This record gives sequence, structure tokens and C-alpha cells, in this order.
Amino acid sequence: MKMQEIRAIAKKWGVNIKVGRSKQDIIRDIQIREGLSPCYHAKDECENDCLWKPDCLSRN
Repeated sequence: MKMQEIRAIAKKWGVNIKVGRSKQDIIRDIQIREGLSPCYHAKDECENDCLWKPDCLSRN
């Protein structure tokens, strides 16, 4: 997912999107707001089906 899309989602959730914040930090803050564990890029495998899963697991 591109940063522009992530920033739009973050804005809807009221997450800080100031310049200098990493994609990982913004997504983890969104996950917290969604009531999920902030696990983006923290696991090699994932049982959850969240919005970030395809992007998260593509790093491997």
C-alpha cells in the first residue's frame, strides 16, 4: 500500500501523519485505533486478516 493511501486511512482514524514518521509507525498506530495488536512487520506468520496483512507479509 502506498503512503498516500496509508495517510488517508490514518487521517480518518486521527493518527499523527507528520513528516518523518515511518510507514511502520503510522500503520501500528492505526492498528491500535482499530483495536488490533500493533504487529505490522513484527511477525513472520499471521493468523489475522487485517487490512495490512498483504503488505506486511510481502517483506519476506
